[in-house]
Order: sequence, then structure tokens, then C-alpha cells
Amino acid sequence: MAETPVDQYGQDASRYLPIAEHGLIGDMRTVALVGSNGTIDWYCCPAFDAPSVFASVLDADRGGCFELSATVPARTKQFYFPDTNVLITRFFTEDGVGEVQDFMPVGAGSVETERHRLIRRVLCVRGAIPFRARVAPRFRYGTQPHTVRVLGDIAVFESADLSLALTATVALEGDALDAWADFKLSEGESAVFALDQVGEDLGPRTCAHREAEEQFGTTVAFWRKWLSASRYRGRWREMVHRSALTLKLLTYAPTGAIVAAPTTSLPERLGGERNWDYRYVWVRDAAFCVYALLRLGFTGEAEAFMQFVTRHITSGDGGPSGPLQIMYGIDGRTDLPEHELDHLEGHRGAAPVRIGNAAAEQLQLDIYGALIDSIYLYDKWAQPVSSDQWDQVCALVDWVCAHWDQPDEGVWETRGGRKNFLYSRLMCWVAIERAIRMARRRGLPADLVRWLDCRDTVYRRIMQRGWSAERQAFVQHEQGDVLDASVLMMPLAKFIAPTDPKWLSTLDALGQELVSDSLVYRYDPRSSPDGVRGDEGTFSICSFWYVEALVRAGRLDEARLAFEKMLTYANHLGLYAEEISPTGEQQGNFPQAFTHLGLISAAFNLDRALG
Repeated sequence: MAETPVDQYGQDASRYLPIAEHGLIGDMRTVALVGSNGTIDWYCCPAFDAPSVFASVLDADRGGCFELSATVPARTKQFYFPDTNVLITRFFTEDGVGEVQDFMPVGAGSVETERHRLIRRVLCVRGAIPFRARVAPRFRYGTQPHTVRVLGDIAVFESADLSLALTATVALEGDALDAWADFKLSEGESAVFALDQVGEDLGPRTCAHREAEEQFGTTVAFWRKWLSASRYRGRWREMVHRSALTLKLLTYAPTGAIVAAPTTSLPERLGGERNWDYRYVWVRDAAFCVYALLRLGFTGEAEAFMQFVTRHITSGDGGPSGPLQIMYGIDGRTDLPEHELDHLEGHRGAAPVRIGNAAAEQLQLDIYGALIDSIYLYDKWAQPVSSDQWDQVCALVDWVCAHWDQPDEGVWETRGGRKNFLYSRLMCWVAIERAIRMARRRGLPADLVRWLDCRDTVYRRIMQRGWSAERQAFVQHEQGDVLDASVLMMPLAKFIAPTDPKWLSTLDALGQELVSDSLVYRYDPRSSPDGVRGDEGTFSICSFWYVEALVRAGRLDEARLAFEKMLTYANHLGLYAEEISPTGEQQGNFPQAFTHLGLISAAFNLDRALG
């Protein structure tokens, strides 16, 4: 009897695909993760942060899934239909070749986004192949019971909060929980499955072959038209454009919000507890996304985010984090309580599974610099900010001038107590400096005397207390000697000249201590305890920051090699999670906006330097 394959943590490796073995489809309201085996094992409906319907990526038994694959041994390969977010999974068997085309309809006049329609079109392109589809929803993270009604080619799944209808072009069978179909296709034949949200105003509907074909064409046209606005024509066009398409998928169209990632609790390290819910709008991540998209020429997304900021971010000094929370719900809500779902075992047994995020209550001063820098760039590259928006900027900068010297939890959201983090000081400097630039360029009213004095005070504080003569490097926080990759932003933010001797010494120190084969660790948790158990992998955006820092220091050969190495760590579709393990595996929530915007920025600046 064959033994069950077990991974290094004692988990049954056959029950879970690696995080990297997934592609992403979506309709800019929500997304689905499609495994390279043809299984959808993550899907929340009707929005990114809604409870899951399919969550087998977090619990293979209780999470729910939508399987669709050949029933004979097959090799599989995945790719995106060129210049789109339509995903193709191909099955290579002894008797033929088949493929599944997965997409969520979008496009001009499309009403399918109201249904959050998932279309799965199966084709046999050579020979003959038997297939099996099985739809096994588990509503509200697998806690809410449901019923199934099957009538011919329609199955309706009903729960207290949500109802879904599966329509197919083949006959369906069902039991108390699931619906399925077994069918065989010969060359040239196809089958269609469509999963829709239904309710009082949205009843079940068919999805015939012709309708699926039309929606495929409309969706392809939408993505290609959107991508055609890109101004990037550089050396890494395919990777940059895949990153741009991914960032667009992470945009919540009704509000302009941009989520950090579409998943929750995918572990940063198996066996640790670094599992977080990323389905929210981090001010920092979204602001950096605006920078990346503006670089490529996508001003519409930047404008939508600015409208989100104007609508949902007030200038009052009400909460513990000041006028800004570090994160918001995709609808702008501020209450994001964190709790654990004890009934789910976690990806490959890596509990806990968390929903909500307690970090929303932290003080992270760097977000003010990230946001105001994005407003500055929007004002410079897209269109001038309004008088009301300028009043909001002034209120934020005045608050920063009064509070910049407080200890905080920092950019990495540590849970080990507040410190005087250098990165937080740096981004406070950015907030004030960018606002001064805007005021001067446009002649806007501002308390420039106060702002200039405060900006210079922050600068001197960083240079005096952030520099370690012993380490010959800028360090993580005052009264410390720990190195931290966040200081890579110092030359990128134009705080220090990229060839300043102190900076070059810091760059060398980081390279020796935190860089491994071009991959960069954020910091060493053993040297700087962060209040969370377990080690972590290298942090991918830091690896792209390192590339940019090398570029600006004039070390172009090193930068290009480091960048090319980073590209080899992407998955088969060009997607990245948050971190990379010591063995090269993707770790953490997937795909992550932070990483993809870092890739865009690094590619843009490296291209420009290479000429």
C-alpha cells in the first residue's frame, strides 16, 4: 500500500496545492483562486471581504470547493489568455487535450457583476476526454447550513444569507450538500458551467454556449482595452503588465478601494502564527499602488482611490491612530474586529484562521507619508487636487507636525510594543516635504514656516538618532542596532542622496545581513522581537526596494541581476505572494498588491537607468 506523502511539518501534502499553484480571476468586486488542478478553492461572494463560499485552501475537508478536471491521469498547465485576466487550465492526457477557461464577466453594459458570475467553459481540443465537475459550497466559512435543489441542468444552493445557482449545459446530479456532473467530450465539443448569485430580484438563468462565448469575448475585450492604456514599453513588459492586471483585479470598483490581497490567513510560515486577513484597504499599500499605476498611465484608478480617500477619511483627531486609520473596509468602514475561526484547520494545518484585523487600531505614522506622497503625485501627474482635498492635506500635515515624535507600531505592524522606528520618522518627513512642494508649486495656502521648521527637525532627528556609528548603518529604531529593510526607502523617498557615504555603508550592511541570493528579509525577529511567534521568509517588496536602491546607487549590473533573480521566484503565471520561503516557495496571502507594485516600480526605474 502506497504511503501518503507528508511534508516537513507532518501534514498530508496531497490534500493541499501549494499557494503558488493558483491563478486569479475576478470582476473587481471579488475574486476566485483557481488551482492548477482545475479546482476553485477560494471564493467569497459578493465581495472581497464577504464570508467564503469556497475555502478549501484553508480547510480541504470543511472549506468547500468547485472541482472541474479530467477524470483520467493528466498533466496540467495554466496560462492567461494574452493581455487579460481570463485563465486557461489545460489537461494533457493519453487520449487527448482539454482545457478549462475560467473568468468572471466584466465589460461595457455587463450586468453579470451584480451576480458575481463565475463561468467555467470546458473544451476538448484533441481526442476525447472524460471530465467531472463537483460544486461543494460551504457558506459563511463553512458554518452555515444550506440546501440543494437539482432540476435537470440547474442546481440551486440556498443558505440563510446567500443563494447561488449553478447552470450547466450537461445534466447535473446532487445530494443534500453538493451537485456534480460526469461527462465526456470529444474533439471540438464543449460544456459550460456558470455559478451566479441569486435572490428575490435575481433568479436562476441559463448560460448557453453562445452566451458564454459572447461573455468571453466581452471580457477579453474589456481587459485588453484597459491594458492598452499602459505607457510601459520596457524590457519586462510581460511581467509589468501581469502585475498591473493583478492590481486592477484587487480594486473594488464601487468605491475605488484597493485591497492588500484577496485572501486571509495563508501562512507566512507553516507552523507559525503569522496568519492575517488582508482583504482590506491598507492606506500604505493602496497609496503605493496609486504611484505604480500612475507610472504606467492609469489615472482612472488613482482618481477613484482619491475619491475613496475624500469620502471615507476625515481630518478629525478622534481615534488612537489619529485622523487616519491604517486600514479600512472596502466600503470605508472602520470597525474591523479580529477573531479566529477555530473550526478551520488552516492551509496545510497552519492555524489560526483569522478574519478581521486588530492591527486596524495600531498607530503607524508612516501611512501619512505614503498617502500624502500619492496625493502629491496625483496632483503632479494626473490632475490638480481640489480646494477641499487641499484643506484635508493641510489638516493631516498639521497633525503630523504635532505627533511625528511619538513611538508607534511601525510599518511591519509589530505586536511587541511601540518604538521610535526610523521608517515612521522618514515617512513623516515625506508627508511634510511633499505638502511643501505642492504648496509652493501651486501657490496654495499653508503654514510654511511651521512645516519647514518641523521638516528640518525630523531630518536632523533621523540623521542623529537613526544612524549607528557602531554598525555604520541606519538602523530600525532609535536606541537600537537592528538592521531593517524598510530603510531602503530612504533614497527612494529622496531623503538622502543615493551615493551619500552613510547610505552606501548602510546598503552594504543590509546586503551582508539581510540579503540572501537577491532576496531580502525585513529584519531578524530574533534580534528584534515583534511579539509574534515563528520565523518568516524573505519579504518580496523589500527585494524590489533593494533593486531600486542598487539602481540609484549606480550599481546597475547588481540591480539587473537581482531583479532577474526575483522574476524566477514568481509562480507560473507571474504572480507573487507576500514572502518567499528559504526553499523558494510562495508564502503568505496571495497574490499581494505590495509585491506587484514593487515589481512595477523596480522595472520602471531599472529600465530608465539602463536606457
